[in-house]
Amino acid sequence: MYTLNKLSYSYDSLEPYIDTHTCGLHYDKYAKRYLNTLNDLLDSIQYDYRYPIEELSLHINEFPENIQQSILFNLGGVINHEIFFRSLNPKREMPMGLFLEKINHIFGDYETFKQRFKESALKIKGSGYTFLVTDQNDNLRIINFQNQDCPYSYQLIPLMVLDMWEHAYYLNYKCNKDSYINDFFNIVDFSIANNYYKNKTH
Repeated sequence: MYTLNKLSYSYDSLEPYIDTHTCGLHYDKYAKRYLNTLNDLLDSIQYDYRYPIEELSLHINEFPENIQQSILFNLGGVINHEIFFRSLNPKREMPMGLFLEKINHIFGDYETFKQRFKESALKIKGSGYTFLVTDQNDNLRIINFQNQDCPYSYQLIPLMVLDMWEHAYYLNYKCNKDSYINDFFNIVDFSIANNYYKNKTH
């Protein structure tokens, strides 16, 4: 059975950018609902949980066709939320080392990267996510996914993500997506990306 990682911070520690109620609701209601639905679907066919959750979408054809889309949707809901919660931290870590060098090479500098990321996020119509990923050629890419589509399905490695579903921001920001995205960069944590590039040298 798949599980959610515990948050590394308390629900109130992201305030004032994300309030306690939104953080708790997001983790306890939305993320766990995707998890429970995914596990229920897999249990209904006696799945033995042989694959790491990040690899499950690559084996989707092994599952009954009539539940494949439901598996993918809820799987994306679990994985995308896991990455989102890991992308946040009140003790945020800024880009550094080889990752910062990569940002500067691709985007010019960190501020330009932030602007490009924000522009991409504002283009999302309806529900979705804006990811920073690295592809198989080690290129950094800012990419949007609709609904619960997931980078692992396209053999992309997610380094950071912003949740653009309404439940992630509406209680705090209403329709002001611009402020939500700006404030995200006050609590975004790049430790995943920093460690990824650091480990590539070892």
